[in-house]
Formats: sequence, structure tokens, C-alpha cells
Amino acid sequence: MPASTAPVRLVLASQSPARLATLAAAGVTPRVVVSSVDEPAVLDAARAGFGGDLEPADAVLVLAQAKAEEVSARLEDDSADSREFEASALVLGCDSMLELDGEILGKPADAEDARRRWRAMRGRAAVLHTGHWLVDARDPDDGGTGGTLGASSSTTVHFADVDDEEIDAYVATGEPLHVAGAFTIDGLGGPYVDRIEGDHHGVVGLSLPLLRELLGELDIPWRSLRDPR
Repeated sequence: MPASTAPVRLVLASQSPARLATLAAAGVTPRVVVSSVDEPAVLDAARAGFGGDLEPADAVLVLAQAKAEEVSARLEDDSADSREFEASALVLGCDSMLELDGEILGKPADAEDARRRWRAMRGRAAVLHTGHWLVDARDPDDGGTGGTLGASSSTTVHFADVDDEEIDAYVATGEPLHVAGAFTIDGLGGPYVDRIEGDHHGVVGLSLPLLRELLGELDIPWRSLRDPR
């Protein structure tokens, strides 16, 4: 039986402008509902459940799942108007971390932390892991399966051998303080990334090819997410 091509609403459980822009550039306009999960608590619970430390690709996936499921549950508990608006909705949660020398790096704590990280990263390679989790919160009448699934993308990033003055100038822009790994590839940090190995969308924070694969596992074609033209 062919997959349905009926339009499907997407809810993005992330406040990341880069993720929103990535979807918009691909013709998808989601509703943004930011999750309120306690990320350290989620990771602590996951470590306790697994009986030890998490691999970076697993850590971002655990957080992505927590965000997607928290937002999905909150939308279900909202007013009748909200439930009606969110009928036929998929909820997507994402999380990114940079792995350098076996250490997981999220957003820097402050400007000095960002400078310290850049001094460690310059002229070297690190791996940016991004977790993706989908919750099919559509009504059964609209084809909803109740499915929940996810996967992580991992991309190797080669950083330029920038000097201290360049690092100070970049950190002074404030951008590194708001992103995982203290850098962007699609913004002011782009000139300081020499090259990547893997999906550049994953470095931005949302792998479109991986999202398409996850949709396929729910029998949802990518084109059903695109805005009507």
C-alpha cells in the first residue's frame, strides 16, 4: 500500500534558529514549541539506567528523545483549541554535542570557557553528534501510528588553526556562547572551519537526510512535510 501524501504538520521541539532555518530552506515550516526538560537530570537518569557513562551519540539521542516526548505530552495536555491545532502533528526533538578527545562539549558556560575550547580545538578535528527523535502524535484517523523513534548523525569537523586574536574576536561576537561546541558552520564561525567529513546539515543541528529516513520508517514521505506551493 503506498504511503499517504496528505500534508503532515511538524512541531519542532527546539529553540535553535539554525534548525528552524534549515527546515525552512527545505520548504518546511514547523511550529516551534521549546521543551522544558532538565538536561543534566535526563543524562544522570540515563547514566544510572545504563550503569555507566554514555557514548556521545547516545547522549544526544537520549536528550532528543526527552525533548520530543516532553513537548508531545504537553501538547496533548493543552486546551482543546491547541489539540485541534496539533492534529496530525509529528514532534521532532534534536540535541547536539561536540566530542573532542573523548570529552562531550555542549554550549560553553561563558566567554572564557569558549576561548578555552577554541584554543583546544584549533588546527584539530572533532566530531559533532546530533540526535534526532520523532514522536508520531497524529490522530489515528489521520494516519497516526503512535510511533516513536530516533537516530544520531555524526560529522567530523576540521577546525582552522586560528590565533588568539581571532579567537578573542569571534568569542566577542557572542555567537559561540549559544551553540554546541562553541562554533557554527553556517554563521560567523564558518571561516574557522576548514572542512567537514559527513552531512553538513548535521553540523548545523538537523540532518535532513536522516530526518527523511526516520520519516520513511513511519511510512511518511518527505514531500508531505513541505509547504504547499
